[in-house]
Amino acid sequence: MTVSVIIAAHQEGENLGKVLAGVKQALPDLEQLLVVDDGSTDATAQVASEMGAQVIRHPQKMGKGAAIRTGLKTATCDLIVFLDADGQDPPEELPRLIIPLLENRADLVNGSKFMGECRAGAISGLNRLGNLFMSGLINLLFRADITDSQSGFRAFRRDKIKDFKLQATEYEIETEMLIQALKNRLRVLEIPVVRDKRWSGKTGFNRIRNGCRILYWIIKEKFTP
Repeated sequence: MTVSVIIAAHQEGENLGKVLAGVKQALPDLEQLLVVDDGSTDATAQVASEMGAQVIRHPQKMGKGAAIRTGLKTATCDLIVFLDADGQDPPEELPRLIIPLLENRADLVNGSKFMGECRAGAISGLNRLGNLFMSGLINLLFRADITDSQSGFRAFRRDKIKDFKLQATEYEIETEMLIQALKNRLRVLEIPVVRDKRWSGKTGFNRIRNGCRILYWIIKEKFTP
């Protein structure tokens, strides 16, 4: 099976080169390395191009969810893998996400930092509590057993995700993808992964704004056929 790696990036010029180098080392035979530059004004697109990635540029910032959806429209391979551009998802763990799909043991492999290791500075105490609350709510409403619903480090079979009706524009994209997988009765497998501290720069995640959007999306999906 062929593999597409999708990285949504905004203002990640300082981190992206090292991330892409790690991806290429972990997956030397990778068929498609796709970076969606979400309206960056720094060297994000230039770095991605110099590293040999296929680059799609949003003329202005549209949000992580919009960038992920753009990437999905462009991805052509059998398996779709997502990771963040800030260095928090160790690229060397990519094969561990892919192997269960190749062995036909799952349709979605979700990397869980709570089953694995959150290194110093990887996540704040409040964000940890928020994630655990959202995961518990998803488990209650959708009869699931998920430990890390907000993970952006995951892999899908493309034939299973291609018909998802994704609409999220910001960080709630992870929630939307996961819930649609659960509603479509896909085989979801969680594996332990490492979560590192962001290498440089600042996250665009706003605890209140994005937390409310994630909560809204959970409720919305519950009452959407």
